[in-house]
Amino acid sequence: MHESAFTRRRFIGAAAASLALPAAAAGIGGGKPITLVVSYPAGGGADVMARLIAPRMADALGQPVIVDNKPGASGTIAAGLVARAAPDGTTLLLDASSFAVNPALFGKLPYDTPTAFTPLAVLALFPNVMVCPPGFEARTVADVIRLARAKPGSLAYASSGNGSAQHLAGVLFEQQAKVQLTHVPYRGGGPALNDVMGGQVQLFFGNVASTLGFIQSARLRALAVTAAVRCRSLPDIPTMEQAGVKGVEVLEWNPVLAPAGVPAPVRDQLVAAVQRAMADPEVLGRVRALGGDVFSGDPAQFLKAQQVLWGRLIKERGITRE
Repeated sequence: MHESAFTRRRFIGAAAASLALPAAAAGIGGGKPITLVVSYPAGGGADVMARLIAPRMADALGQPVIVDNKPGASGTIAAGLVARAAPDGTTLLLDASSFAVNPALFGKLPYDTPTAFTPLAVLALFPNVMVCPPGFEARTVADVIRLARAKPGSLAYASSGNGSAQHLAGVLFEQQAKVQLTHVPYRGGGPALNDVMGGQVQLFFGNVASTLGFIQSARLRALAVTAAVRCRSLPDIPTMEQAGVKGVEVLEWNPVLAPAGVPAPVRDQLVAAVQRAMADPEVLGRVRALGGDVFSGDPAQFLKAQQVLWGRLIKERGITRE
């Protein structure tokens, strides 16, 4: 991933807004606090990103931005709440990459994903990394493939649950490497990671942010990153394609969305505020320290492409939540 080049927009101050946009003179929603609903618990990756951008958005907009964690059901509780909110720009959703997976994974959602939201941004892209315990005999991805083909199903990979990013990364690796692994789902990424470090399970496709410290302390060994280019925080680790397996690009990311029907001037103000927040040097430094890069493309197109990719894989492999 290459460093993003932002299209910086001039922030419209309150005085200019009162002349050019009378309806917005008192701020979005009359200046009342904006609620940034986070689909996962405090302390997780989505929460970290929300708390990084919220104060900078508040500065840009001139009104409070409050982070409100509403975890549960793979993010669908928070998404449903925002989908039902008034489309005045005062209730926003900060989700995770599960947003693109849920339409295919759940039989029915309390909202229609393509029509219920107005995409505002995708904040950053974090690659996954294939890791193993330090005592595992495989030193490279080629070794993993050799061992897996010698005894199909003998190697296992852990995940935080069926349909999680780690699970889907493993499924995609199996498909592209033409191997058969055993999936071991856990109730959360922490327990899964602990068992991999303990040697009970051989492989894990974790995001760089959550595994980097363990890699640096030699409690895990990194084999390949699931990105198009090498990760700046793991410069000596090859990409999956460099390691010999094409088509395994798995990224974790955080979209910011408003309810459908948000007026264009309000949408533009929110987009500009998010862009200003992500351009802040402290935010950029934090994202890069976690192994990520800021996203620079069209968020609506990206979300649609991710939904198509994972929807196809889930259908082809018969993946369910159970």
